[in-house]
Amino acid sequence: MEQIKQKNINEDKVPLTIKVVFSVFMAILVPFYWQTYGPSNFLYFCDIALFLTLFGLWSENKTLISMAAVGILLPQIIWVVDFLGTSINYPLLGMTEYMSRDSISLFARGLSLFHGWLPFLLIYLVAKLGYCSKALFSWTLLAWVAILVSYFFMPVPGETLVTDNSPVNINYVYGFSETEKQSWLADEIYLMLLMIILPVFIYWPTDKLLKRWLKNS
Repeated sequence: MEQIKQKNINEDKVPLTIKVVFSVFMAILVPFYWQTYGPSNFLYFCDIALFLTLFGLWSENKTLISMAAVGILLPQIIWVVDFLGTSINYPLLGMTEYMSRDSISLFARGLSLFHGWLPFLLIYLVAKLGYCSKALFSWTLLAWVAILVSYFFMPVPGETLVTDNSPVNINYVYGFSETEKQSWLADEIYLMLLMIILPVFIYWPTDKLLKRWLKNS
């Protein structure tokens, strides 16, 4: 009986309108991304976060929402800064260069603007559903899997692609360029550093910030 009551309470936390609008967005984005970039594009952390958010919305599962939040809040801020800088020819890292490619349809690029509003949605959802302390560990494991798959099985910078828009250097496992690898470290050392730096300097601080924010709110 208590479980049924708890379920009923949780079902009222996120408005149905948000669930439906986000689902419609995903129903449009997934086939367009598949056609434009190919299925490997969904290995990017931001795309993984989209699916976690979708499933987390409908199940109102705070673990899934928390994983998405701890994984992409800070990176999305970096994406936005790089996008704004690139638009005035002062890119931060060059990671949003693809947003200016004529080979990618304007509509597909418009869909990519989710990087700008998804963080705010996740903050709202964490406030509604709460934050799960297991999110840091769970997201880190998921991110490591995505990194290793991107490194060992996906195209490297400079490789001949099936299509012009096929993702290269997914999750930046070879640096931040799509045309050439970073050259200041051996590939394997860079990969190991990436797998350490992300949890320590991106995910862990986000985890602490979210916990402190909810504690003080």
